[in-house]
Amino acid sequence: MRITESLLPRGSRVLCAVSGGSDSICLLHLLWSRRQALGIEVCAAHYEHGLRGADSQNDACFVADFCRKYGINCIIEHGDVSAHAKARHLGIEEAARELRYAFLEKTADALGCDIIATAHNADDNAETLLMNLTRGSGLRGLCGIPPQRGRIVRPLLETSRAEIEAYLAENALPHVEDQSNADECYRRNRFRHSVLPVLRELNPALVQSLGETAKLLRRDEALLDSLAQSFIEKQYKAGSVPVGELLELHPSVSSRVVRKLCKNSLSAEHVEGVLRFCRGEGLGFLDLPGQRLRREQGRLYFETPEIVTIPDRVLRPGESVEIPEAGIRVKAELIEYNQKINSLFKTYCFKYEKLCGSEILCTGRRPGDRMHPARRGCGKSLKALFAEAGYSRTQRDRTPVFRDGAGILAVHGLAVEERTLPSEGDTVLRLMIENLEDMT
Repeated sequence: MRITESLLPRGSRVLCAVSGGSDSICLLHLLWSRRQALGIEVCAAHYEHGLRGADSQNDACFVADFCRKYGINCIIEHGDVSAHAKARHLGIEEAARELRYAFLEKTADALGCDIIATAHNADDNAETLLMNLTRGSGLRGLCGIPPQRGRIVRPLLETSRAEIEAYLAENALPHVEDQSNADECYRRNRFRHSVLPVLRELNPALVQSLGETAKLLRRDEALLDSLAQSFIEKQYKAGSVPVGELLELHPSVSSRVVRKLCKNSLSAEHVEGVLRFCRGEGLGFLDLPGQRLRREQGRLYFETPEIVTIPDRVLRPGESVEIPEAGIRVKAELIEYNQKINSLFKTYCFKYEKLCGSEILCTGRRPGDRMHPARRGCGKSLKALFAEAGYSRTQRDRTPVFRDGAGILAVHGLAVEERTLPSEGDTVLRLMIENLEDMT
């Protein structure tokens, strides 16, 4: 039975992630039975996701009994993946993975383990490569599952599922079957049960061939990554890199430099957008998820954007309120409307009898905001209005929104609500906007 021993240095204390399925039971038994030969200590951890009711609880009991039989120290934790997915707006699979790895890291710390071993095998690797290929992926995605990421290692990554099943039979090892593994609602299961069997007809050694392909691609990825890292070590100063030198790099390297220096994961479109931005001239800004780039005097600066939120402020007739986040002051008053009033987004007039509720507010944007812009003949989301105007994330955060109890009255600089448009002679609430800079 093959196991990548180089991932398990002598003297290591290894935490084995155990679901109770065939792969993890095989890995745990291998590590435990070879612990003296490998010179390692072994303990186990099981995370019960709370997704399959009694079956999930039974899996946890099975793992506990298995470890007790062999005298293996085992930590079990119960979680609520559905609640986590809802709270974080994640898919079930993503939420389960997030909680599981957080548990493994925490448990490894508690037990003093310097290695976390998971039971991903060669078939898993082949499935991952093909899934990424069909979804559309760069080189990194085609590298499949990495053998090591931090202290997480995958000693069975070159071992096929067939070899694992043979090992279980040879050693009469029990395991549990997760019924969700047969559910083809999950994308990976469709690849496992429908796609790979067809490809195996063309190449019976498909899993091994894809494993070799992934290994070669990981080697190329490592080289490109090292070139990008070398550029950063030489050129990254004061939070910036020289634009000219960045653009002289091969795109395979410059794109990696951008990904490394940006705080959050970027799509291919984002990366291409950054490189296009670098080709511009003069002072410029580009907002990315969680990141702001500034192009100035031949350098590209990677900055953390200031998070600006406009707190709710009440607007009362006869009073003025400063909105420093937007750099304006708003004066409210009740008057009789006439059509000579300037309303070019410096003055807003709302028919008083159409206003809803006891308070008129100046706020920032809110999730789900919608309105009926005057003379547009349709409803619009605030998100769509911002997109039409080409507003950046920062501009959206700094745009004042005037609203009553029924919703939006106006979006400063963009639109006025249809329902409160006044006619000649109506009593109106007038909001007069002044720039704070003009008043200093």
